[in-house]
Amino acid sequence: MSNRTVRINELVQRELSDILRKKYQAESVSITISEVRVAPDLRDARVFVSIVGDDDFVEERLRWLKKQAHDIREEISRRIVLKYLPKFEYRLDLSVNRGVRLLTILDEIEKDDLKRNPTKPEVIEPEDTQ
Repeated sequence: MSNRTVRINELVQRELSDILRKKYQAESVSITISEVRVAPDLRDARVFVSIVGDDDFVEERLRWLKKQAHDIREEISRRIVLKYLPKFEYRLDLSVNRGVRLLTILDEIEKDDLKRNPTKPEVIEPEDTQ
């Protein structure tokens, strides 16, 4: 990925977040733009969003965001001058959910280990090398 593409990704992400925060404050309070990936030809972009809430709420907010896509794209075109303004495809970012699930599994493993071996593990302090 070129340096220019990285800068465009960050710029679009920042502007999308700003538009949601200022123009759609009440509706977008649970939405976070976690990543934007603009194609090298600037024709298409994937916008990864993270939404806090249960599954029904997440689906509702994603539908709302897709419904507002045209207005958001127009606002982006006023803020960013590019040869081609990408068409945004909004996708749900599941990395946060996977991270939470992984941490939950690790906590369960730790609890099982403590049940099997209730003695407190020995903590080894690093030696002072001064």
